[in-house]
Amino acid sequence: MWTLENILKLARQHQASDIHLVHGVAPILRVHGEIRSAKGEPLNRDNLWTILREVATEKHIEAFEKKQHLCFSTAWEGTGRFRVSVYYHALVPELSIRICETRIRTLTELGLPQVVEDFARFPYGLVLVTGPTGVGKTTTLNVMVDIVNQEQRKKIVMIEDPVEFVHKNMKSIVIQQEVLTDTPSFQDALISVLRQDPDVIVIGEMRSLETIETALTAAETGHLVFATLHTPDTVQSIQRIQMAFPSTQQNMINTQLANSLQAIISQRLLPRADGKGRVLAYEVCVVNYAIRNKIRDKNSHQIYNDIISGARSKMRLMDDTLRELYERGDITYDMALSNARDPKMLSGATDASGRLPGVV
Repeated sequence: MWTLENILKLARQHQASDIHLVHGVAPILRVHGEIRSAKGEPLNRDNLWTILREVATEKHIEAFEKKQHLCFSTAWEGTGRFRVSVYYHALVPELSIRICETRIRTLTELGLPQVVEDFARFPYGLVLVTGPTGVGKTTTLNVMVDIVNQEQRKKIVMIEDPVEFVHKNMKSIVIQQEVLTDTPSFQDALISVLRQDPDVIVIGEMRSLETIETALTAAETGHLVFATLHTPDTVQSIQRIQMAFPSTQQNMINTQLANSLQAIISQRLLPRADGKGRVLAYEVCVVNYAIRNKIRDKNSHQIYNDIISGARSKMRLMDDTLRELYERGDITYDMALSNARDPKMLSGATDASGRLPGVV
């Protein structure tokens, strides 16, 4: 019978990013973005309940049975920290487990641009990390927190659902609050955090209008706020925040966002051309005077042009990164094309051998 310990060891051995424990099949690992099934007997209802009780506290079990879904983090000796998402499927509990990093990797190791260091040095304002699930948004947040922690004497309060990496106090004090463990919700934690004399506030995800509103207020009143959004690029991130508010608040929110937003980095993880892992593609927007005016006037669709002309400020479109990754041989032309906003940006691109796509 499968135990949590041998499943976790198997995942570490294969360098899996995620584990899926599903009724009727053996444990499934996600390795380099692909699903792979482990060899062994299938998981049954009793086995899944046993594994859940191994990893969850009584409080977690009570919350799960009440809400029918749950997300929390924990650590296992010899294996490290991991995030657990539990849900019901045909009245059987199933688990998705994200394996957390054992250390904070460097910008170079992660494929992040050096400008991320500058984001961590803003005195105040809002910095967004955006992209779909599983592209390393939380990792990027932790990198920026680590830079602040190493360089500045600040109080950092992180509100996470759940905590994935535990920071040690260095020059800064780092307070990490987990939703459902330390606080009932993001909103409750944000209301409380503003009374705790923070310098830096980290919001694991801006999910609701109330969370976005509080984050903007905190950023505008002198705090540095790092947060994530499930949006694909700069313009759609700005539009998502604007559209979260009713029409009666639009003018106020546009002004507030224009004043407080400092930078956006949008991320995607794409399979490598050689099939050996994944590579990071990104878009960077550093908010300047022209972009602030466009946000204020609700002309965010024109910001793509400002990013193109903002190379000196280390700005970059996702399409530019895709072209570079293709020309370097890191991704295929089809992968670059399917992820490009404007396919014309790939016009004339050649592969690592100098050949045009489709030319032998």
